[in-house]
Amino acid sequence: MQTAMSKIQPVFKKISAKTRWREILAMLMLLLAIVFFRSERKELHAIIPQLKQASPFWLVIGSSITIVYTLFQAGIYRQSFAAIGLPLRWPHATALFLKRNFISIFLPAGGVSSLAYSPSQIRKQGFNQSEVHQASGIFAFTGMLTVLIVGTPIIIYTVLVTSQFKNTTYGLISILLLIILLASAFRSIRKKGRLYQWIDKRFPSFTPSIDELFAINVNPRHFSGAILFSIGVELCGIITIYVGMLALGMPASPGASAAAYIIAVIMMIVSPFLRGLGVVELSMVYVLEQFGYNSTHALSITIFYRVFEFWLPLLAGFVSFVWKGRHIFLRAFPALLTFTLGIVNIISAITPSLHNRSQLLHEYLPVAAIHASHMLVLFLGLSLLVTSAFLFRGLRNAWIIALGLAVFSCAGNLAKALDYEEALFALFTVVVLAITASQYRIRSSNKWMRTGFKTTIIGFAAVLVFGFISFYFIDIRHFGVDFTWKQSLLHTFKIFLLIEDNSLHPITRFGHEFVWLIRWIGFITWGFFLFTLIKQNKEKNIVNENYRDKAKFLLTQYGNSSMDYFKTYKDKLFFLSDIHDAFIAYRIAGGFAIVLEEPVCAAENKIDVLEEFDRHCRKMGLKPAFYRVDENSIPWFNQLRKNKLLIGQEAILEVNRFSLEGKDKKSLRNGIGGLQKKGYIINFCPAPQTPELIRQLKKVSDEWLQEFERNESIFSQGMFDEIELKDQDIITVEDGQRSIYAFLNIIPDYAEYDCTYDLIRKTKEAPAAAMDALIVRLIEYAKEHNKQYLNLGLVPMTGILHPDNTAEQIIKIAAEKIKRFHHYKGLRAFKDKYATFWDNKYLIYDDDFDLLQLPIALSTVMKP
Repeated sequence: MQTAMSKIQPVFKKISAKTRWREILAMLMLLLAIVFFRSERKELHAIIPQLKQASPFWLVIGSSITIVYTLFQAGIYRQSFAAIGLPLRWPHATALFLKRNFISIFLPAGGVSSLAYSPSQIRKQGFNQSEVHQASGIFAFTGMLTVLIVGTPIIIYTVLVTSQFKNTTYGLISILLLIILLASAFRSIRKKGRLYQWIDKRFPSFTPSIDELFAINVNPRHFSGAILFSIGVELCGIITIYVGMLALGMPASPGASAAAYIIAVIMMIVSPFLRGLGVVELSMVYVLEQFGYNSTHALSITIFYRVFEFWLPLLAGFVSFVWKGRHIFLRAFPALLTFTLGIVNIISAITPSLHNRSQLLHEYLPVAAIHASHMLVLFLGLSLLVTSAFLFRGLRNAWIIALGLAVFSCAGNLAKALDYEEALFALFTVVVLAITASQYRIRSSNKWMRTGFKTTIIGFAAVLVFGFISFYFIDIRHFGVDFTWKQSLLHTFKIFLLIEDNSLHPITRFGHEFVWLIRWIGFITWGFFLFTLIKQNKEKNIVNENYRDKAKFLLTQYGNSSMDYFKTYKDKLFFLSDIHDAFIAYRIAGGFAIVLEEPVCAAENKIDVLEEFDRHCRKMGLKPAFYRVDENSIPWFNQLRKNKLLIGQEAILEVNRFSLEGKDKKSLRNGIGGLQKKGYIINFCPAPQTPELIRQLKKVSDEWLQEFERNESIFSQGMFDEIELKDQDIITVEDGQRSIYAFLNIIPDYAEYDCTYDLIRKTKEAPAAAMDALIVRLIEYAKEHNKQYLNLGLVPMTGILHPDNTAEQIIKIAAEKIKRFHHYKGLRAFKDKYATFWDNKYLIYDDDFDLLQLPIALSTVMKP
């Protein structure tokens, strides 16, 4: 029994530890909201006529007050940041309020916890996290202070005049005590009093952060400005309730408006979840009822206030979040719209037409034309479904076909039965496709289009001959008609084009099967033709060797990167500028021209060359992307309004600062010393290499690939190439019998004072310190050749401490949580033993939608 209890007890402790009073209160508040709205359901139904009768003039006034309210909130942020010497622009302050207000709805104690969120606009200003927290603390303190300043006289007035809400004074007293408590804690920590000493003793790791956070000098003028803006916010709330009374045609009371607002704000402050949703409404209705308003009127005023003070800013916050992803929306929306139009056309085609519209249409169009249009709409619907999938890929021909199909859909729906609703939707699709035309660059395959045209023409001719002969000589019993040659051609033509043929009535099973055979041949033929029109063009990576020679010459003139060696590697295509001595090394995959780093040219010409390459890509139907761009090069891409994504960091060692001496290098010394004691030799092999050495290196490389489950990669690194390795210096780890257990190759570096390597590989039986021995010997080599820096290579998905955007947040989370990326942590730890500093490396791209396709394209270009 005791054993069982000992096992159960920790479980109860664990459950108890996870139980939070805020979550319990949140559940109570949600239950309260449910009970409140359920009990008031009759009044809620009665509100609708009230709101419909609201004066449009006062609705406009209410909307204007909401705008002023939002600007006042932004003003508090501006003055709070200015109080500690940080300039915050109005657009950024407005976005900060809207976004924090939006996420505060979904966080426990959201009014406070949302202050920890900083959007990218704030991070890009260069403010550090402590400064943002300091300004946010001033914002929160100001808000509570003005509730006390404005609320105190209002509550005193209300208690004296109405003899109600005496208990509300406890709320104000609580806020006052909280303000005094916060001020005392701030003063104690800043002067390193008892509270500071207690924190330093119990939580010493937090002390540096606290010192930084509380090292604040508040500008009194800007702090006073924040208070004035905050008082303006309180007045906006009171005026909104007053305007609601006027808009709904009820007696307007300033006292009731002020009392309802202050009590609602107090309830919102003490509510731990959903910013008081439910409890605020309940308290406001109760207050207004005490001032003589009936339940329906009180609830109508409350809903009016909450729409303009709560729901509209909430909607604006949602839009501010979505606006950042507008490029993805503009790319995805036309495809979704095209898909929806296809569904609408199919439903329109298979459902009966409205009788009155059909009668009107018969007066202007022949019956045959109407039936033809009905079948056309069905075919267009199916075609739109297929085309929408290719629109997501950005194919130019898919856009042309979708635009044409949408135009035909508009005309077809009008001709079918005056379905103007579907026609208007098709017209809207045409407008959206026209606006987003520049999004579609990728070209379709000319080879496939030629094949499609030939196949369709030959198929059409063959079916016409087949149908003509079959109908002309077919037995009369199958259709009850002895077909003439004109009828044979006409029926074949209609069936093949999927046009409804009401004059053809098969009688026998064979007759039905014969008609469906031609229809299926027509459907497959037209489907294949549509596919060939939108089949993506696959560019061939054909390299002009004269271009490679020119690129190598330009590297000798302008090369300054450890990646330059791979810019003339055998996998690269070359773009040579027509206006400057410059080239760009790239590969093509998935409709992208993926560039390694940036143009090789004089710095002052880079913008011109980038613009020239962008025009070249547009002409080729490709989208440019730049991989492993250095942080110092970002300004060039910013001028072209391109987006960036931090993909990792490159380890750089300052050669002259490295030494095996010191306590922190003890394990490294012991590892290399143990290696030598066991008889292993670190050997430097100058080029050219012998065939026997290359053979041994190949054996090590093959074992490394197999045992460690690796694959050869290229683009920003090399693969095992006997011809390349023959002319490179090699460092090996060998035993006494000259068997090689590990190696690395030193590659040319066009930066004068830099040194770098490419392959570093070992066998399964290699000693633990083999890789360290190779790196240490390489450092010695760099010193011997008067190099200043050793580039240790990129570690992907690391170094993202403060993500700038959603994509970087996803990369950070993936690196921490997903097991397949954990080996990057080991690689980071290995290189961190040597790195003096880390350089950020970026992926540059045009718009956010590209990030959905770029990972696959990058994976493709890195395959040999």
